[in-house]
Amino acid sequence: MPDQPVPEFGWKSAAPECTADFVIPALRDLGGDLIRPGARVLDVGCGNGFNAGQYLAWGCRVTGIDASDVGVRIAAQTYPAGRFVSMLIEDDVLPALGEPPFDLVNSTEVVEHLYDPIAWARCCFNALRPGGRLLVSTPYHGFLKNLAISLVDGWDKHFEAHKVGGHIKFFSPRTLGAILTQAGFRSIRFRGTGRAPYLWKSMVLSADRPG
Repeated sequence: MPDQPVPEFGWKSAAPECTADFVIPALRDLGGDLIRPGARVLDVGCGNGFNAGQYLAWGCRVTGIDASDVGVRIAAQTYPAGRFVSMLIEDDVLPALGEPPFDLVNSTEVVEHLYDPIAWARCCFNALRPGGRLLVSTPYHGFLKNLAISLVDGWDKHFEAHKVGGHIKFFSPRTLGAILTQAGFRSIRFRGTGRAPYLWKSMVLSADRPG
C-alpha cells in the first residue's frame, strides 16, 4: 500500500494552545534541575513551537520534530534559536536527526492524537540519554471525570467524531503509565492540571530512562 499523506493539524499562528497556562508550570516543576541552561531538549510533536520556545527561554538547546510542515515552518520562523524538523515519529530518531541523546524529551498534548502510542513511547525512550527524562501531557481521564461527562451527555462532543484527526486515544494515569513502563521508563510521576481535582483538564507525567 502506498504511503498516505499526513493531514495538516491546522496551525495558523505561533499562538499557544489553550492548555499552555496550566501545563507549562507543571512541566517546569516535574523537569526539576534537568531543565537548566545548556540542557538539550527534543520536543516530540512540537507543533508551532510554542513549548519549545519556553525551553529556549529557560536556556535550553532545543530540537523540535513534527509531522506538520506548516507547524515546523511557523516554529522555525518564530524561534530561530531552535532547530525544527518535519518528520514522523520513529524508533531511530537520533540517527535520523544526526543528534546525540538528549537530556529531556518534551511531548505535550500529542499522544492522544496518535494511532500507535507504543511507537511514540519507544521514540521518546530511544531519544534520551541514560538518566534523561520524558515530560508528557495529555487530557486527563479518570473515573470521576468520565462519570461527569456521562452525566451531562458529553461524550459525543468529547470524542470529536466530527473532526478530521482530533483525539483518538483517551488516557488515565494508569494506562499511560503502563505504556511508558513497557517502553522501559521508570520513576513515573503524575500531576493533574487545570480545573478541580479529579476533573482535571490535562495530566502531566514525568518518566526517567534508567541511568
